[in-house]
Amino acid sequence: MSRRAVVIGAGLAGMLAAAALSAAGADEVIVLDRDELPEGPEHRKGLPQGRHAHLLMAGGLDAMEDLLPAARLRKRLLAAGAHEIPLSSGMLALTPDGWLRRWRREGPSMLTCTRALLDWVVREAVLEQTTVQVRRAAVVGLTGSADRVRGVRVAAPGGDTDLDADLVVDASGRGTRVVSWLDGLGLSGVRERAVDSGLVNASRIYRVPEGAERFPLTVVQPDPFVSRPARSAMVMPVEGGRWLVSCGGSRGGEPPADPEGFLRYALDLPDPIVGRLISGAEPLTDVHLSRSTSNVRRYLEKLPRWPEGFVVLGDALATFNPAYGHGMSVAAFGARVLDRELARSGGLGAPGLARRVLRGAARAADPAWAMAVGQDVLYPDVRGGRPTVADRVVTAYTRRMMKAATGSYAAASVIWDVTSLRTPPTRMFRPGAVLAAVAGSPLPPSVEPPLTAGERAVLRALDRTGA
Repeated sequence: MSRRAVVIGAGLAGMLAAAALSAAGADEVIVLDRDELPEGPEHRKGLPQGRHAHLLMAGGLDAMEDLLPAARLRKRLLAAGAHEIPLSSGMLALTPDGWLRRWRREGPSMLTCTRALLDWVVREAVLEQTTVQVRRAAVVGLTGSADRVRGVRVAAPGGDTDLDADLVVDASGRGTRVVSWLDGLGLSGVRERAVDSGLVNASRIYRVPEGAERFPLTVVQPDPFVSRPARSAMVMPVEGGRWLVSCGGSRGGEPPADPEGFLRYALDLPDPIVGRLISGAEPLTDVHLSRSTSNVRRYLEKLPRWPEGFVVLGDALATFNPAYGHGMSVAAFGARVLDRELARSGGLGAPGLARRVLRGAARAADPAWAMAVGQDVLYPDVRGGRPTVADRVVTAYTRRMMKAATGSYAAASVIWDVTSLRTPPTRMFRPGAVLAAVAGSPLPPSVEPPLTAGERAVLRALDRTGA
């Protein structure tokens, strides 16, 4: 008998899930998406954060390469123009406690490119390496019962039609309707939590000025420890000799959409370096705003009953404030859970498979959720929660570690390991990490960005502000 899997959503989570299903021996894997997918690395409507900065952490890339070992994704992305940024030396980062020093030592790295390029490279790799089919269709519901999902209901001009499947994966992202779909099967009572700092992202693309091609990724981080809205900015190299520049501000500190206001916003941050850089660069696009940034967790794994044949992954399960750069990696972790459970269980129809995948994907999302929510609840006027006593204790310890990291290689390496998602947050509490936090920085705080002489010359040449 033919075994069919249907995936809802052709974004990163959906295509990686499709790769896992194909590798597990599904005879037919169909990916459904309501968008007309572009034939190249172009923005599409179904990615609300697609025009803003995305960081692919080392842990997420590891998971993607596990799922598509023959595709050599890292090599493909770099060949397409992505940049590999060593966390230890390739980044200028102003934290609330000062500039992080740059260390000429080995450490994890991240890839930077536009979200459109990343999605396109992954989608092309999946379609090359598998027999996955992608179709344009809008899913309006699930078929089956509270015990087993049998397929999906698809909108059609002459009336909705049903598409049967042995396994359905909801990877439809932030806009998922999974709660109402489950309710239609008689499964209600899903607990949800949303933590919304009101973050607004404003992004614009610039041409990299001549001579600035090797200027490091530059970020001014928000400060959650003052009673003011979060405000931040980043200059990130992307493909095509361009900089993607994103400013972000939480409720009450939102960046504007007009070009003059955008530049002024960057210059008014605790350090004007981002504004100084872009003041002498040629803009290639308008300023694009996005307000779809809240953290949302659907605790589907807590339901007392869960239907066979239905899995939820990616943003449909847990959605993160994109400022932390973890959403894509968590989507890859969930797809890897699906891949491993399929291999362990022996196929799509194994009893209990869907529930095991759901629980594993939820566990994979929990560390990123804790990091994002633990910071967002500190901002004024946040909606969805206030910091608990436990939150404040963890925050105080984390801040001590960050202060130490401004001048301690041992503390900085702990931060890199955790933020790269290659190690769990418990890495922060190992004896060596605790010792580094307690010892603090052996060097005084740096009040100036740690630039080389050549980088200082580039910044001076670009600066049109007189700052």
